[in-house]
Amino acid sequence: MTGWVPHPLRAATLPLLLGTTDGLLTVLTLAAGAMLRGDTLGVILALRVGTASAVTAVVTMFVADYAERRSKLLRGSRQLNLSDTRLMATRLGRDVLHESLRMTAVAGTASLLGSAIPILLAASLPLPSWTALVIAEAFIGGLGYALAVVLHTARVRWCLSLLTVGAAVTVLGIVLHIA
Repeated sequence: MTGWVPHPLRAATLPLLLGTTDGLLTVLTLAAGAMLRGDTLGVILALRVGTASAVTAVVTMFVADYAERRSKLLRGSRQLNLSDTRLMATRLGRDVLHESLRMTAVAGTASLLGSAIPILLAASLPLPSWTALVIAEAFIGGLGYALAVVLHTARVRWCLSLLTVGAAVTVLGIVLHIA
């Protein structure tokens, strides 16, 4: 079955994609200037960029996911003619919090890895530091292609769209001289 994703992965698709995309775009934005200047790549830079990326992904994912889950629980409370906080005080309320924390962990980890892996790979190769930008671009293009396969949609269009976004973000990072 093409495009079928096992249940545990299906539940984590949003945070996995959000985190990975965020990590790749962060490395293209934050480290583009440093890499083009030929600055040395290494574990420290990978951890610095990865941490910045993971923190923003964690905050964004938790706020959005918890608000969405809590609003559904509140809607259920109203439909059952309960007070707004009644279901939140039950096991369902704790489950909402725990599930949001799990999805947040997935997003944060994916973001950290999405931004650190291109830098670490480039640092391990005897090539110029800008190679990390090429690796990140290849990963984001590959992500677009893989996503299109799973969604049964235009593969080349998704790949080129994410490559274009990656290139635009790289130019933005260079122009803004963030790192």
